[in-house]
Amino acid sequence: ESRICSCGELCGLRCYTCTAADPKSCIDTKACAFAFDRCFSLKVVGEMLSHITNLNVVTKGCQTSALCVGPVSCCEGNLCNSAIPIGPSAILLLVSSAILNFFF
Repeated sequence: ESRICSCGELCGLRCYTCTAADPKSCIDTKACAFAFDRCFSLKVVGEMLSHITNLNVVTKGCQTSALCVGPVSCCEGNLCNSAIPIGPSAILLLVSSAILNFFF
């Protein structure tokens, strides 16, 4: 996909971004920083032992290709991470969130 940027508009990757229990609520988009070349999705399903409740969280955002491993589902192209991801790693969710917070 190619497009022409107007004055004041930064042409770069745009991704859906959220951390939510309902993947359908992930409607916010974000322009990714220059270093990020992929959009990602990660679904965490598990059980929180302290409360004995089910954990079902989806997180989406911008990512680098080097960190697209394991249950992290990455894609190329604007807003390509709209589909519901699959993956069972709560630790990876925390690592991804920490990485995103580090850069922003």
